[in-house]
Amino acid sequence: MPKAYWVAHVDVEDPEIYAKYREANAVAFGKYGARFLIRGAPHQQMEGDCRARTVVIEFKDMETALACFHSPEYQAAKAIRDPISTADMVIVEGYEG
Repeated sequence: MPKAYWVAHVDVEDPEIYAKYREANAVAFGKYGARFLIRGAPHQQMEGDCRARTVVIEFKDMETALACFHSPEYQAAKAIRDPISTADMVIVEGYEG
């Protein structure tokens, strides 16, 4: 079964509140076995448009990735982030070719 990934591009308006979101999301990510592969590291924009932060989180499979997103724990964290950020996010199944 292929792994699944959250891929997000985020602009943050208030870093202090965003830090509270990161503290809160740790509950959901711990519960669902999330593993950060990229967490806002410096990047080089090569084509198209992108936001300031890029985040890639690995999950054991699509079911787990979706369950984490829809969980009460993550939705509570997301409610902290939503007013102070703009995000584009997809949940995508990994390739096992």
